Amino acid sequence: MGVLHRQYLGAAADRLRAVREALAARTLELVDFASESRAEAALAAHVLSLLPGARDAGDTCVLAGITERRDRPLVLLAGHLDTVPAQGNRPGRRDGDVILGLGASDMKAGVAVMIETALADPAARSVDLGFVFFGREELPAADSALTPLLAREPGLRTADLAIVMEPTANAIQAGCLGNIIARWTFAGTAGHSARPWLADNAIHRAARGIAALAEIPVETHAYGGLEFREAVSVTRVAGGIADNVVPDRAEALVNYRYAPGRTPGDAEERVRGWCEPHGALEIVSDAPSGRVPQDNRLLDRLRAAGDLALEPKQAWTPVAEFSLAGVDAVNFGPGDPAFAHRRDEQVEVSALEECFAVLERFACG
Repeated sequence: MGVLHRQYLGAAADRLRAVREALAARTLELVDFASESRAEAALAAHVLSLLPGARDAGDTCVLAGITERRDRPLVLLAGHLDTVPAQGNRPGRRDGDVILGLGASDMKAGVAVMIETALADPAARSVDLGFVFFGREELPAADSALTPLLAREPGLRTADLAIVMEPTANAIQAGCLGNIIARWTFAGTAGHSARPWLADNAIHRAARGIAALAEIPVETHAYGGLEFREAVSVTRVAGGIADNVVPDRAEALVNYRYAPGRTPGDAEERVRGWCEPHGALEIVSDAPSGRVPQDNRLLDRLRAAGDLALEPKQAWTPVAEFSLAGVDAVNFGPGDPAFAHRRDEQVEVSALEECFAVLERFACG
């Protein structure tokens, strides 16, 4: 091996080590910032201070890089700053190749990759990169800070592709499920539990309705060349006021996840058809699904940068918000969704490195 070749390999190895350690340190730094939903202000200010040329876009949002299309394709990297509530897992810690702590997977890891990508030298890139940080993603979709941001920043809507860096274990996941939450109320007649035949037990009515809903099978729905699974579940039940009173009211919460290609109106009609024969239904929220991008050359380029398969996103994510704004979007991030929201939330440093490398190859390709 020649001297110059050894020097080249040594320099490349040194750079890899530096990138790896920077990503690990940045993730741990972000984990240690408290940023539960509606308390993201301190972290937003920190991100703003890290990135030259970044601007405060209001309402916990920070923008950096190129945020309106110019002569070259524009790709947005997007990530939320908030986490679910702490479970005794902050501050974080590093254990060998693993960063542990609140938000490590969902999605301080993705935000760390965004920051380090924004700080990297853009000279070799053949696309423009914009960076979109926002809050309140972990709350119901109606509370998200992203949709209002897309409304007041028209330049973002000129992007050719948005990469939402939610945890995907470095797979590309396209589309996303719509998400209905509904309140299901059962009415009866109160009475003494010693003489239940003189009453009408609302909990018993609820039990019959819930049992019928449990028989609705999981349904596979093809869209955009991918297969999504639609499912309905009861996630909460409440009723009764005393041990000796037959209840006249019971309530359940219903959650229906529906595939791209199904309209919100159709989805709501299906839930009503299942539930309303048994009790009154009120739609609390309906977050529309996200489409699967078709014939997007930048998506093809992203897949090629990491030899990545395209998978369906079996959940709701902010790709739906970009879709509604007319921007093709996919999910791609280093966090493992299996660890999201867990007490032992974690991300591997090697996953951070891989994600960064794929984005670098993509942007420079």
